[in-house]
Amino acid sequence: MEAEIDLGLDRNQWETLKALGAPSPDHRKVNRLAFQQLVVLELAAMLDGRPIITPKGRKVVVRGSPLLWDISA
Repeated sequence: MEAEIDLGLDRNQWETLKALGAPSPDHRKVNRLAFQQLVVLELAAMLDGRPIITPKGRKVVVRGSPLLWDISA
Protein backbone atom coordinates (compact mmCIF):
# COMPACT_ATOMS: atom_id res chain seq x y z
CA MET A 1 0.00 0.00 0.00
CA GLU A 2 2.90 2.34 0.59
CA ALA A 3 3.61 2.56 -3.18
CA GLU A 4 0.18 4.04 -3.91
CA ILE A 5 0.54 6.75 -1.31
CA ASP A 6 3.95 7.85 -2.61
CA LEU A 7 2.70 8.71 -6.10
CA GLY A 8 2.88 12.45 -5.44
CA LEU A 9 -0.27 13.42 -7.34
CA ASP A 10 -0.75 17.11 -8.01
CA ARG A 11 -4.05 18.85 -7.27
CA ASN A 12 -5.37 18.45 -10.86
CA GLN A 13 -4.59 14.73 -10.91
CA TRP A 14 -6.14 14.28 -7.47
CA GLU A 15 -9.34 16.15 -8.38
CA THR A 16 -9.61 14.24 -11.66
CA LEU A 17 -9.16 10.92 -9.88
CA LYS A 18 -11.81 11.82 -7.29
CA ALA A 19 -14.19 12.93 -10.06
CA LEU A 20 -13.76 9.61 -11.86
CA GLY A 21 -14.57 7.76 -8.65
CA ALA A 22 -17.84 9.62 -8.09
CA PRO A 23 -21.03 7.53 -8.32
CA SER A 24 -22.20 9.52 -11.36
CA PRO A 25 -19.05 11.11 -12.81
CA ASP A 26 -19.46 14.11 -15.11
CA HIS A 27 -16.98 13.16 -17.81
CA ARG A 28 -17.12 16.64 -19.33
CA LYS A 29 -15.34 18.00 -16.25
CA VAL A 30 -12.40 15.58 -16.49
CA ASN A 31 -9.07 17.36 -16.94
CA ARG A 32 -7.68 15.67 -20.06
CA LEU A 33 -4.00 16.19 -19.27
CA ALA A 34 -4.42 14.96 -15.70
CA PHE A 35 -6.43 11.98 -16.99
CA GLN A 36 -3.64 11.03 -19.41
CA GLN A 37 -1.13 11.21 -16.56
CA LEU A 38 -3.39 9.00 -14.41
CA VAL A 39 -3.59 6.45 -17.24
CA VAL A 40 0.21 6.26 -17.32
CA LEU A 41 0.16 5.63 -13.55
CA GLU A 42 -2.54 2.94 -14.08
CA LEU A 43 -4.97 4.84 -11.87
CA ALA A 44 -7.42 5.50 -14.70
CA ALA A 45 -8.31 3.94 -18.04
CA MET A 46 -10.67 4.20 -20.99
CA LEU A 47 -13.57 1.76 -21.22
CA ASP A 48 -16.03 1.91 -24.10
CA GLY A 49 -14.74 5.41 -24.93
CA ARG A 50 -15.31 6.72 -21.39
CA PRO A 51 -12.75 7.53 -18.70
CA ILE A 52 -12.94 5.29 -15.63
CA ILE A 53 -11.08 4.87 -12.37
CA THR A 54 -9.15 1.60 -11.98
CA PRO A 55 -9.10 -0.56 -8.83
CA LYS A 56 -5.61 0.83 -8.13
CA GLY A 57 -7.02 4.35 -8.52
CA ARG A 58 -9.79 3.57 -6.01
CA LYS A 59 -7.18 2.46 -3.47
CA VAL A 60 -5.35 5.77 -3.91
CA VAL A 61 -8.58 7.74 -3.39
CA VAL A 62 -9.33 5.79 -0.22
CA ARG A 63 -5.82 6.33 1.16
CA GLY A 64 -5.61 9.97 0.06
CA SER A 65 -2.66 12.02 -1.11
CA PRO A 66 -0.17 13.12 1.55
CA LEU A 67 0.68 16.26 -0.45
CA LEU A 68 -2.94 17.39 -0.04
CA TRP A 69 -3.33 16.57 3.65
CA ASP A 70 -3.76 19.71 5.70
CA ILE A 71 -1.85 18.93 8.87
CA SER A 72 -2.99 22.23 10.41
CA ALA A 73 -6.66 21.23 10.21
